[in-house]
Amino acid sequence: LRNVKLAVSKANLNRKKMIDLSNKNNIEKNYENKKKHLNKNKSSVDVIKSENIYNNNNKRKSFIKSKSNIDILTLTATPIPRTLQMAILGIRDLSLIETPPKNRKAIMTYITPFDKKMVREIIYKEVSRGGQVFILYNNIIDIESKVNMFRNLMPDVKIDFAHGKMRKDKFEKVMDDFVNHKFDVLVCTTIIETGVDIPSVNSLIIMESNRFGLGQLYQIRGRVGRSDVLAYAYLMYDKGSVLTEKAMKRLKVIKEFNSLGSGFSIAAKDLSIRGAGDILGSDQAGFIDTVGIDLYMKMLNEEVERLKGNEVNSKEDDLNLFISSHIKDEYVKDEDVKIEIHKLINSIKSEKDLLDIKRQLIDRFGKIDFDLEVYLEEELFQIYCKKLGISKVIDNNKYREIVIPINDNFNYEDLFLKSLTINNSFKISYKNKKLIISLFYSKSKNKHVVFDYNRLLKELL
Repeated sequence: LRNVKLAVSKANLNRKKMIDLSNKNNIEKNYENKKKHLNKNKSSVDVIKSENIYNNNNKRKSFIKSKSNIDILTLTATPIPRTLQMAILGIRDLSLIETPPKNRKAIMTYITPFDKKMVREIIYKEVSRGGQVFILYNNIIDIESKVNMFRNLMPDVKIDFAHGKMRKDKFEKVMDDFVNHKFDVLVCTTIIETGVDIPSVNSLIIMESNRFGLGQLYQIRGRVGRSDVLAYAYLMYDKGSVLTEKAMKRLKVIKEFNSLGSGFSIAAKDLSIRGAGDILGSDQAGFIDTVGIDLYMKMLNEEVERLKGNEVNSKEDDLNLFISSHIKDEYVKDEDVKIEIHKLINSIKSEKDLLDIKRQLIDRFGKIDFDLEVYLEEELFQIYCKKLGISKVIDNNKYREIVIPINDNFNYEDLFLKSLTINNSFKISYKNKKLIISLFYSKSKNKHVVFDYNRLLKELL
């Protein structure tokens, strides 16, 4: 029950609560039953539905160890980051079903602090049009006190509650009464997350929504809007609570992607927020901090191609550059905006691109600092190196040296004269049909060799 305890610890967030985890206990039992079934019947295929509620250790132990050649089909509205990344890399096959059921409408989604008056208006509005309401409150200990609060708030509205710790017969009676419209509002835990399809329920209030994951919010929101009636989802959080940066991102994403079949887009955003996790390890999310995402993805892509039997060209240009690609918080604070700026800079293919991006940055954020200007120029420098066939650059933060392969028709005199007009400190030598150009870094903080190199290389193109 280590994973269950971990889930409880995370959900409680520094205050003791009892969370409805009975469905997770059932998951453990279901997996053990499936494991016995696989061993007995030698099945070669199994299906996982809603994989975001299973942990990776369960899946690996119960299926892969049971039968080495088993085929697994995963059905999910929002793939976990690890699974989505494996699909993008080609390790797993991916199929998308994007056609919604007939006459379904997008769910109107709102993010707002918890307010009793607003809750009252939402419920009365839904009841007046003959509908019903889910209020999700994932705290079993005081769920009854919340129900009493809502009953006092709306004495003329019939309200009941349900959670996973109730006796089976009592729980079934409550759900049957709700389906048969014997009461209007059901206060419940995440037990309604899957397997609930009640077309008459078209308003959903999620209390403390900042405590839920992105995939879970999407799954819960799908409990309403299951007919041709317009549905509403209200993601509420305590007025006094301070939302973390990740919680704010999750809520913004779930509000932004409210169209039908947007689960894949939400999963992609979840991947960018939480990271891809370990492909061969147990982490289903998380960033590759040690080697960096670009190098990690490159290494992983190469290994996948090798396993497929494809030839991998691992030869790399020896561009050992001392480059700082840091964007200061004084210029831009938002991490998402910083990522967009990195993408813009990485798209530079010519001097014109550099000037256009520079104008965009100045227009939006103001004058760029020296370090960011160097970052832009370094990107252009690497483009020039590729165009000129420069395969070796040495940069140790003291001097930069480039090696240019040349032919017999190369005009040395022209190059020498141009270099003098740009910077008379350039040192040029010739060895083994290769031209070696060196330039020491200036002691001035407002000068960088990349500016002079780019002027010189531009002349050689």
